[in-house]
Amino acid sequence: MAYNRLPSSGHNSPSPPASPHRSPTRLRHGSRSKVGRFTSGQPPRTLAQQLAWVLLSVFLRRQGIFLFAPLLYISGMLFYMGTVSFDVVPVIKHRHVPGSVYRSPQLYAKLRPEMDADKSPADAISTIWKHSKGREWRPCTNKSSGGLPESNGYIYVEANGGLNQQRTSICNAVAVAGYLNATLVVPNFHYHSIWRDRSKFKDIYDEDYFVNFLQNDVRIVDKIPGYIMERFDHNMSNVYNFRIKAWSPIEYYKDAVLPKLLEEKVIRISPFANRLSFDAPPAVQRLRCLANYEALRFSDPILTMGETLVARMKERSANNSGKYVSVHLRFEEDMVAFSCCIFDGGNKEKEDMDAAREKGWRGKFTKPGRVILPGAIRLDGKCPLTPLEVGLMLRGMGFDKSTSIYLASGAIYDAERHMAPLFEMFPLLQTKEMLASPEELAPFKNYSSRMAAIDYTVCLHSEVFVTTQGGNFPHFLLGHRRYLYGGHSQTIRPDKRKLAVIFDNPTIGWKGFKRNMLNMRAHSDSKGFELKRRNDSIYSVPCPDCMCCVSKQEDSRSAILTRQPEKQN
Repeated sequence: MAYNRLPSSGHNSPSPPASPHRSPTRLRHGSRSKVGRFTSGQPPRTLAQQLAWVLLSVFLRRQGIFLFAPLLYISGMLFYMGTVSFDVVPVIKHRHVPGSVYRSPQLYAKLRPEMDADKSPADAISTIWKHSKGREWRPCTNKSSGGLPESNGYIYVEANGGLNQQRTSICNAVAVAGYLNATLVVPNFHYHSIWRDRSKFKDIYDEDYFVNFLQNDVRIVDKIPGYIMERFDHNMSNVYNFRIKAWSPIEYYKDAVLPKLLEEKVIRISPFANRLSFDAPPAVQRLRCLANYEALRFSDPILTMGETLVARMKERSANNSGKYVSVHLRFEEDMVAFSCCIFDGGNKEKEDMDAAREKGWRGKFTKPGRVILPGAIRLDGKCPLTPLEVGLMLRGMGFDKSTSIYLASGAIYDAERHMAPLFEMFPLLQTKEMLASPEELAPFKNYSSRMAAIDYTVCLHSEVFVTTQGGNFPHFLLGHRRYLYGGHSQTIRPDKRKLAVIFDNPTIGWKGFKRNMLNMRAHSDSKGFELKRRNDSIYSVPCPDCMCCVSKQEDSRSAILTRQPEKQN
């Protein structure tokens, strides 16, 4: 019976026969005849093919040989290793990420010849601000004219931090007291070892002006009446102290603080910096605007000294119509140490920074498991700009050697070395110590907040303000300059992430560098006008809470109307 290749549906179909172990012949499909070892249509195998076939047959039929495969592999590796010399170890070159290493001095040396030879028009200070959009913002926060209802009690706050952090506390305290219909005690300035300034409110600000300006909006007194303090043995530490979370909403004060105020008639809030949310109802924002932009005025000694330095800067800027550039530079030893960035000072810099960190922040930077990556910090734009980098940036933005610069800063770390290139680029640079005599600065010399207030005044009235590191000082100046200059901050805010990469580019030429800096300058101009968004501070963005927008056409029309009665007379 012939074998059927097609399977049937039954269960009795025979299975195909087993293949023989050895067969000298092959059966072709469709042929029953025996054929020789080589068919007529198949060419003979080559010697290499026959050898491969024999080896494959041996491996398949003698599987035990696989037990020797590891030995063969190890033998081969030992043979190979014996032929390689390990006396020479290959060198792996590490290439740093662009922007992670401080190489600005090398870039300065490369660009300086082209920079000095640049004959472009030197009118940057007169042409820098172009972004007006035909609109202007004006202050429109009005004082109240009516009287105040009976007070719900007294609020005593401690303003901690430096000059401008204390300023935040003062303005927020005014807003909270007005919202709760409470009487505010003139804020007490908390002494801190970092700022080392024992100044009181009246030493920094004009206290009488502050109280009188806000008298129809918030009651402000210099002390709590004795009959109330008798209950607390005239000891403020016995008064109930609220520990309020940072950025608490104003509703929290109404729900949690007001009931205790009504019960005790006096409460204490310490510390008070940043204890009120940036976002609040219009009535609260109005009080913040009044306090910051109108009621807070520096004390007469500070104001007089500041205005004197402004006048002297304008005299030294006669070649630019009295216009000068102010720069807030943060390259003091404590700032450099806190940043954990590495510059070009070598072992001495490392020793100085380690000592400064241990002195100011004992153990904070040496905790087990803490990893500090200076390169990543620089790439993230967190390193303070050096005086050299500030000078390079400003020269690239079009400010030449004839530009008058006012430098607002503390004691620069390793000043002689770091300040030399900045003076080379801007020989008309001035500081308060250069503009004023030691005798003039003597009343302020040992008080960091008073010295900062003088810097604040000179920077406020400059044509251009340059911020290099962030913090409360530029934060408040941004808003104050917007309040004074039609809503535009007139401030250069560089992108420090981009700067880090540009300063670390060894191939960039002067034209390419200048193009990048001019683009950065134009971006600062376009961001001069900003509207407050959620979680923005009105102390840096006063529009629209503290200012109203008017078109220039409306402004000119109103000016004509106000002049017409004068002509009739």
